[in-house]
Amino acid sequence: MDDPNWVPPLLMNERKRIGPVGPGSECGRQLWIARMGGRTVGRISAQLGHETEPRGHFGWIEAIDSDAVFDALFGAAEGWLVAHGARRCSGPFSFTINDESGLLVDGFDSAPMILMPHGRPYYARQLERLGYRKEMDLFAYRIDTRTPLPRAVEKILRLVSDDPRITLRQMRRERFEDEIRTVLDLFNDAWSGNWGFEPFTEAHIAEMAKDLKPLLPSPAFSVAEYDGRPVAFALGLPNINEMIRDLNGRLFPLGWAKLLFRIKTGRYGSGRLPLMGVRKEFQGTPLGAALAVAVIEQLRAACLKHHVYQGELSWVLETNKGVRTIIEAFGATAYKTYRIYGRGLTQDAAP
Repeated sequence: MDDPNWVPPLLMNERKRIGPVGPGSECGRQLWIARMGGRTVGRISAQLGHETEPRGHFGWIEAIDSDAVFDALFGAAEGWLVAHGARRCSGPFSFTINDESGLLVDGFDSAPMILMPHGRPYYARQLERLGYRKEMDLFAYRIDTRTPLPRAVEKILRLVSDDPRITLRQMRRERFEDEIRTVLDLFNDAWSGNWGFEPFTEAHIAEMAKDLKPLLPSPAFSVAEYDGRPVAFALGLPNINEMIRDLNGRLFPLGWAKLLFRIKTGRYGSGRLPLMGVRKEFQGTPLGAALAVAVIEQLRAACLKHHVYQGELSWVLETNKGVRTIIEAFGATAYKTYRIYGRGLTQDAAP
């Protein structure tokens, strides 16, 4: 591919994601490939959302810059959604909002982090030509973990260190599956009611625990407990994209050995914080803000210890002023924007 910032995904993972029991399969989905002159020129998915209202989503969009190709792909996807009762289409989600979400509209000059999408600048133009309009922007923040903490952050952290009811801890690997359940239970509580929220299902939790175990070092997991009960968390991931760029998507015959060696020896200098949250009962309070700062700081300190100096906090809703204020207090800056598009559907879209 002629985009120097594109990272070939691991083909094994891609096959698994689009398999019959992959994310979003319980709601119904369909995939299409576009071919022209004997060559593949595009792809798209359509899937039904979890919302109670008739709503559909598109995802996995990749195509050459051709009006005809985009017309055909979205015509197929929208027709399928209308036939299944959807009155609106939004995306991209591949396949759910808890997986890769959003169309890159700013920040094409750097490679994506683990589990973040990439794309071409002309995708936005093609979607807007088809009548899609912005629903929400998702920001990715970049941070240099070596940046000294501002005094305001240090002051907030003292609220946590001075409170005997609060305990900060890292992952207990001997109870890995339970720890992942704790994280996702906290996430489901913290994010419920937010724009686009979809809870993690039991199947998704089990699959995530299996996939993350070989990749997730203990210091990449921070939990704050209040009177012994988990109330806040932050989960970091080593940036696998940094380690697989030269594998061309293939783990065989030697890719597995290279990847495991790089993970084990810490051959990476960047990571991503994809999940963070505070239980709703603490949100909007000084203590809740302090808990969020504390779990992020514990991950930042772990990154420094392991010489991981570049971090991404993503994604963050443009409307989530509370979280944006907290992470900006650490010196993080928004450097990529991913947009969710949507448009109403009519019966005319049906095939």
